[in-house]
Amino acid sequence: MRNNRAIKYLLDSYEELKKVSWPTRKQLIRDTLIVVVSSAVITAFIAVVDFGLSKVLEFLVSAQG
Repeated sequence: MRNNRAIKYLLDSYEELKKVSWPTRKQLIRDTLIVVVSSAVITAFIAVVDFGLSKVLEFLVSAQG
């Protein structure tokens, strides 16, 4: 019984995958580049903010001690 459910699930999943609108190679490359560039920009922004805040914290700690 359990085996039949697993096979039915796999067959149904395969049928659904046939209905998917897959991106073209050009769309896939463009979208991947957008994700990579966006990730790099956000990473750089967070790094700059982190560096700045650590310098402010260092200044505050050294001024106090």
